[in-house]
Amino acid sequence: MEAVDRETLKLELKQHIIKYLNFTGMNPDEIQDDAPLFGEGLGLDSIDSIELVVLLEREYGIKITDPKEGRKILVNVNTMVEFIEQNRTK
Repeated sequence: MEAVDRETLKLELKQHIIKYLNFTGMNPDEIQDDAPLFGEGLGLDSIDSIELVVLLEREYGIKITDPKEGRKILVNVNTMVEFIEQNRTK
């Protein structure tokens, strides 16, 4: 499998986040790579975190079963991209 460059992966991930969380009218450019996904940044909640876990499994073949691990991964776009690069099966 050919490696996708990091910027392409970030854009793809942002597009998935917008789709999975129904952020209609939002542009991927509006999601900052290092902005927190929860709280101050995008303001996601626990329901959104479930959607992000589903996104990782469906789009990248990554299962997150440990909530503590999930909290470390779902910090921002950068942490998600790093995890995807290291663990993707699709």
